[in-house]
Amino acid sequence: MRVIIFVFLVISATTEGVWYNNGNFYQIYPRSFMDSNNDGVGDLKGITQRLQYVKDLGMSGTWLSPIFKSPMADFGYDTADYTAIQPEYGTMEDFEALIKKANEIGIKIILDFVPNHSSDQHEWFKKSVDRVPGYEDFYVWHPGKIVNGQRQPPNNWVSVFRGSAWTWNEKRQEYYFHAFLKEQPDLNYRNQATVDAMKETLRFWMQKGVFGFRIDAVPYLFEVPADSNGNIPDESLTGPSCPDPTHDCYTQHIYTQNLDETFDMVYQWREVVDEFAKQTDNVPRILMIEAYTPLENMKRLYEDGHGREGAQLPFNFELISKLNGKSTAKDFKDVIDGWISRLPQGKENNWVLGNHDNKRIASRFGIDRADLINILLQTLPGMAVTYNGEELALKDVYISWEDTIDPAGCNTSPDVYEQYSRDPVRTPFPWNANKNAGFSNSDKTWLPVSSDYKEVNVEAQEKATRSHLKSFRKLTKMHQHEKAFTQGQLLMKLVGTDILAYERRVPGTKPEENFVMILNFSNNTHKVNIPQLFPQMSQMYRIEVVSMHSLSHKEGDTIDGKNFEVKPNEAFVLRGGAPRLYSYLILCFTMFSAFFNIKLTRA
Repeated sequence: MRVIIFVFLVISATTEGVWYNNGNFYQIYPRSFMDSNNDGVGDLKGITQRLQYVKDLGMSGTWLSPIFKSPMADFGYDTADYTAIQPEYGTMEDFEALIKKANEIGIKIILDFVPNHSSDQHEWFKKSVDRVPGYEDFYVWHPGKIVNGQRQPPNNWVSVFRGSAWTWNEKRQEYYFHAFLKEQPDLNYRNQATVDAMKETLRFWMQKGVFGFRIDAVPYLFEVPADSNGNIPDESLTGPSCPDPTHDCYTQHIYTQNLDETFDMVYQWREVVDEFAKQTDNVPRILMIEAYTPLENMKRLYEDGHGREGAQLPFNFELISKLNGKSTAKDFKDVIDGWISRLPQGKENNWVLGNHDNKRIASRFGIDRADLINILLQTLPGMAVTYNGEELALKDVYISWEDTIDPAGCNTSPDVYEQYSRDPVRTPFPWNANKNAGFSNSDKTWLPVSSDYKEVNVEAQEKATRSHLKSFRKLTKMHQHEKAFTQGQLLMKLVGTDILAYERRVPGTKPEENFVMILNFSNNTHKVNIPQLFPQMSQMYRIEVVSMHSLSHKEGDTIDGKNFEVKPNEAFVLRGGAPRLYSYLILCFTMFSAFFNIKLTRA
């Protein structure tokens, strides 16, 4: 056995009494979670009905994708009123009932907050168009430039959803900037009135009982302002790798993303939520930051290094953006080490492997590795974030061009829409084998349900002897209650490039209180000598969790770690130590066989 050893050691930071430390968080996509009134769309009452399921998964909190009033051009990420509930989802009374239920069962509600842009139907935007005093500069406006007698946008900035990021408003006679859809005008954070209004939004929902916010699209908050002559610079072109001038990749976003002012705004929002906690119940509120951004910027989202605090949980998307089904164990280890090595001192790790914008785990990495990925997520130090349905190993659902409604797909063509549409990961949640997977009794759901829902659903996995769901629940329980997973050090090693092995151990504790994880990221079978990898651990182990497709092992088995066979794509959580009688018998047989030169064969 060729063992290539790379070591990284870290002790996960924990803070006694802080509810989110080492926490598990579950993203609910409200339109698809549970429909209580049979209109084909999920709603708040449906979430309330199913909230115990989320609690039973072992979750500390759940964040809801946008529920604010919206014309749904981007399914809630175009807010028309930051303090009102989208009527499809229910009423403010329904939301208050959800908060009450959450408090009763002990789970925190976190809201998706979309501060970069509003809907063009928001009252603020309408007033800004009309130049109502106090609202003239709520959004980013520019008169454009005249070229050969024709008015044109002020520069070459491109929208995420294709085409120019500037749209002409005939009434105001100016262009407005929108990083996303034209129906999503960017708010102007260089205007103090805008900043104050958004801070009041945070206070409003905390007063309603939420315990934090997932903040959307943070890198886009600021753009460079016009110079003294009213000019805004073009962004540099990417070059031959992206020649399409309508595509987001056409330019390098040096003037529209990750500006210094962006990080300061995060620090301001942290001050708002901390101040609220101090003035009320002294329970910290959490900020989760969505930012697909280089690791050096992630450090700044945690803190400024001079005493100002940022988010407790800037989403770590490294495992999403840098890894796929072809990634090796070494690739995974490199990404994990890269994140941990850049984590500011005293801050907590977090791990995200799925969300409503990316392919599901089982589709991205393969169904045989779905449990492996969840084992990784739940046994690394720090906080873990799960998208609804990943605990069931759901796969992306095929959505035809005719049924596609996501603007990211609709703004392309029938030939390429599947590369961009996010509809396949947003389909109705499968509760059982009844009509529409138990999600709704409507004749038509807002997106089609999966064709395999009669076999793959919560009820079926709860009844099965072994299931992805049952393994996931056991993992979250261990993540929450085992000292090795809340306080233990992480020691990672590689066996070749296929096997990732790591221990979670608290020095000075008994072997049975510590764990070794073995993950095979290949289609090859390997023999692993665990005592050689981790000399301070034991030779005998009990299998606590094993990936579903494993036919050679089951939970509760005791194995000898000295010559442990790991088959393709298998993953294990192994508890150190073994029953004393079993270990004694193994020792006796080993001595006996050695003495008589008899080869010991074990099943």
